Amino acid sequence: MSNLEYPSAVGVAPGNGYSHVVTGHGQWVAIAGQVALDPDGKLVGIGDPGAQAEQVFANLERCLAGAGATFEQVAKLTVFVTDIAYLPAIRAVRDKYIPGNKPASTAVQVVSLFSPDALVEIEAFAIV
Repeated sequence: MSNLEYPSAVGVAPGNGYSHVVTGHGQWVAIAGQVALDPDGKLVGIGDPGAQAEQVFANLERCLAGAGATFEQVAKLTVFVTDIAYLPAIRAVRDKYIPGNKPASTAVQVVSLFSPDALVEIEAFAIV
């Protein structure tokens, strides 16, 4: 059950798949940037942003569960990508994990991540 609210931002153009403002009451949970590492520490989906996003969201889901949270309680995502053209593939995966109200979100293109084969990293903030 979500404890988040999505107030409108009057005078701001609608977001494409994200909310401009998210608020809520409870314990703040910060999830470090997750990359496409499997449980053995091996990078998944080399060259495939969709496959990497799938692993990243699975990792985020596990981290949230560890804090007693679900994606329903995520207030903010920050997406780091090595090519902004990967966003449609990442959003498609995000929409599987977060089908309802979307959290506030920022996407940033970066020169590189921890490995030259890593294409996406996502951090999350939740309110439980």
